Amino acid sequence: MAGDASERGIEWRDGNLPVSTRFGDPYYSADDGLAETRHVFLAGNDLARRFSGAAGFAVAELGFGTGLGFLAAWALWRERAAPGAELAFTSFEIAPLAATEMARALAPWPELAPLAAELLAGWRGGGSLALPGARLEVILGDARETLPRWGGRAEAWFLDGFAPARNPELWEPALLAEVFAHTAPGGSLATYSAAGHVRRGLQAAGFRMAKRPGYGRKREMLAGSRPGG
Repeated sequence: MAGDASERGIEWRDGNLPVSTRFGDPYYSADDGLAETRHVFLAGNDLARRFSGAAGFAVAELGFGTGLGFLAAWALWRERAAPGAELAFTSFEIAPLAATEMARALAPWPELAPLAAELLAGWRGGGSLALPGARLEVILGDARETLPRWGGRAEAWFLDGFAPARNPELWEPALLAEVFAHTAPGGSLATYSAAGHVRRGLQAAGFRMAKRPGYGRKREMLAGSRPGG
């Protein structure tokens, strides 16, 4: 069950910007959440190139939130992938939003409206959902417990938890090591965070890390790869 807004601790700022009162952090950039998502997660993982002509691809994400990361990836996949190809997208989420809240949060981007409508029509707060060209699985619970039990491996990761200073559980070294263990050789990751302890934790896990220009007011972000492949 998704629960009610008070359990999740959501407030709305400036109309449709969802903010977690528990963590004191917005679900996406107040400047332009879709542009941020495309810059950090799509470009940070070089997905336009990697999706081109692909017959299949696996993305995983820490923090499903409003579904914006999934929708941006799904839209790009539909543009770039081979006909009939399927995107496997797995997200780990502890406090899923209700469909009405997701709809409000996604309203600023009418270009995503057709895809958002398909997602919301089947949204039950988690579980698996088959969509045209994509298979979404949202695994509910604490990622520190659920990710180690996951049997899959991703070719690209979106590390999209709330800010490390506010939500340290999603940035613990042990969890970052699990991200590495569930990354295919040659796979990649990207995150809006440039925190030094996050970079060091990912390096200790085995990723090759680099700083890149961040989106908007954020000067830097992190991207990395698992050797091999």
